Amino acid sequence: MSQQAHPDSGSAVLTVEDLSVLYEVEQPVAAVQNVNLTLHRGEILGLAGESGCGKTTLAYAINRLHRPPARISSGRVTFHDRSGDDIDILALRESQLRVFRWDKMSMVFQGAMNALNPVTTVQAQLKDTLRTHRPGMSRAQIRQRSQEVLERVGVDPRRLGSYPHELSGGMRQRVMIAMAMLLEPQIMIMDEPTTALDVVVQREILQEIVRLRDELGFAVVFITHDLPLLLEISDRIAVMLAGEIVELDSAEHLYQHAQHPYTRKLLGSFPSLSGERGAFIRTGVETVPSVKEYS
Repeated sequence: MSQQAHPDSGSAVLTVEDLSVLYEVEQPVAAVQNVNLTLHRGEILGLAGESGCGKTTLAYAINRLHRPPARISSGRVTFHDRSGDDIDILALRESQLRVFRWDKMSMVFQGAMNALNPVTTVQAQLKDTLRTHRPGMSRAQIRQRSQEVLERVGVDPRRLGSYPHELSGGMRQRVMIAMAMLLEPQIMIMDEPTTALDVVVQREILQEIVRLRDELGFAVVFITHDLPLLLEISDRIAVMLAGEIVELDSAEHLYQHAQHPYTRKLLGSFPSLSGERGAFIRTGVETVPSVKEYS
């Protein structure tokens, strides 16, 4: 479990209050319902739950990346800048959002091959971001910064001239992480960044994320359905079900003293690493229509 402390740990960098998101289709769907959440500086906050529970919708709403028919129906999302300023993200204009994103809060999307531009080199994609947000940088400074971030995530800087299809899955994911930390944001949202990677590469990526957090002090919202993975790397874990956060606790305490029946089901749906071979009976968690069934 992640236990690294930081000089400014404990202070809030993001506050989510009573946030709700509707999908306005023929029969409106409440995808996120009255979510309250606080993210602290230097913290890795895990967000767990089955597919369709609202994890990605919540992340997109926080960063104002949602598109119709999704609509934020209520709530407030506040970014607490190191400068002491509080920024109401939901009140930002589009021009302000373009400056805010990547600079203050970045996102690593699920599926690096889809997130990266397939017809543009790694160098060109990093350069576009820097030119947009740091227009005063020279060509030499842009190249130096691009090399620095690739080295930080364990990618040979000579890969700057490569296209995404020329990189392995693990390398593409590392490039996405490099892009997300390019402007040294205070928050990184990671939406299942290790999906479809083999277990060895997944382990390397997770170790890299924790190491970078320890070095640079940014906060992380790490989204996955894999609760055991979150138990290993997270400081705190929020468990989501049917659009609601049903449990939020430290990783250690949640593992030892889970309170909500759904959390206990999630913990019980993975095999034990000890005991007699063949003795385990999988208890799989089925998709449920309502939180009430677990109340």
